[in-house]
Amino acid sequence: MSSETKQNTRAHSLDALRGYAILTMVLSATVAGGILPGWMYHAQTPPPSHAFVPEMAGLTWVDLVFPFFLFAMGAAFPFSLRRKVEKNAARDARFWLSMTWQIVSRAAMLTFFAIFIQHYYPYMQADAVGPKEWWMAILAFGLCFAMFMRFPKNWNLPEPVSYGIRLAAYGAAAAMLVFGDFAGGKAFDLNTSNIIILLLADMAFFGSIVYLATMTDKWRRMWLLVALAGLFLSADVDGSWMQAVRWWTPLPWFYHFDYLKYLFLILAGSTAGDMLMEHMASASGADTKKPVARPVILASGALLIVVTCLIGLYSRECFVTAAIEAALCAVMIAVARRTATADASLWQRLILFGTALLLTGLCFESFEGGIKKDGPTFSYLLATGGLATFALVFFHIICDYFQQRKATAFLWMNGQNPMIAYVAGDLLLMPLLSLLGLVKYLSVFHTSAWMGFLQGVLLTAAVMLITMLFTRLRIFWRT
Repeated sequence: MSSETKQNTRAHSLDALRGYAILTMVLSATVAGGILPGWMYHAQTPPPSHAFVPEMAGLTWVDLVFPFFLFAMGAAFPFSLRRKVEKNAARDARFWLSMTWQIVSRAAMLTFFAIFIQHYYPYMQADAVGPKEWWMAILAFGLCFAMFMRFPKNWNLPEPVSYGIRLAAYGAAAAMLVFGDFAGGKAFDLNTSNIIILLLADMAFFGSIVYLATMTDKWRRMWLLVALAGLFLSADVDGSWMQAVRWWTPLPWFYHFDYLKYLFLILAGSTAGDMLMEHMASASGADTKKPVARPVILASGALLIVVTCLIGLYSRECFVTAAIEAALCAVMIAVARRTATADASLWQRLILFGTALLLTGLCFESFEGGIKKDGPTFSYLLATGGLATFALVFFHIICDYFQQRKATAFLWMNGQNPMIAYVAGDLLLMPLLSLLGLVKYLSVFHTSAWMGFLQGVLLTAAVMLITMLFTRLRIFWRT
């Protein structure tokens, strides 16, 4: 949904969920390494060495960051795709050509973004990073505005001018890639990209196509996921055609079949997004009286389900965790059914959907050696989709039902500008701190776990404020 849509038409809960995901992504990358408890890092990269241990199972809050963001991306599809289809009664060849261009151009833009920023992170530019690399990172950050920014309407830029600015910026960025020298004396490499953004590009492309194909038939969507699961489960059979499909790729710098596993999160999010958009379209207006007690119980229960699942799966008490989660979900369903408010029907649908995903994921927990983020197990994809659904319930009650917009502004304002938040730390904040000679003082935070966490909080807060500034100025990146 466009960031310039009138405020009362926005699902602030969805923006808040996306903002939570992006800010915790920044936080997880900025806490001090090696000195915090293991649950403060990815479960498969425990301290102090943070070496990747592929057979280690478990789940931490850091492992929820990416699936929550993918879920929020999928939940936005109804607002960006379905809404356009429903508004266009003709749906002629020109319309579908326009939709195709929108999907392809967004995927291409995200792919270029993934390649460009990865090459111009300071540590990727040279083995010994200095002022040149810091300034180049800042230049790359500035070029991203010209390439990806939605020029505000009050700037009154003629369309040829805006296209000219964007074209010149892309040309400059391409020249920086082709003629740049990078760490280890390496030249530009198309296969060097930011894997997080590249996965988002893949999901923007394939997820959009699948969503449009299944928009009017959710059973078709479920069938497709079952078929996809069958392909993945059969791909390990030597000599099978499924294995050939898994390893075939015409564009290795963009697509690998394994990336399609994340469609489970994207399409789960799109289903929740359908529920949210349908509820917003049918809402007759604000409740004349708003019950407080039961919505508070539901919000608290949704949060408790997420926290309990993290504690139980990290400590590997899997049966106890499944039993507790089932009991909590049953209580949530019962409370939602007894809640008399216009939003209760939405909460009931989301809670039932989240329960189905979460409990199915927990049933798969022992499969594939336990729940793991890398490579993502079915338990991980399903359970985190369920947890994301409960997080959406929590944010909907706080942001859209109780309308605590000011208190949650730091979340939804970052959620409306996630790509700025994603790169502001590495391409702007840290280069500026380095040029000002302040980075050396960060060593004071590497003395204890609490100080190491405080480093992450302070750096994340700085990124949050930078992003909020651009959002308040109505400067958004189109990614």
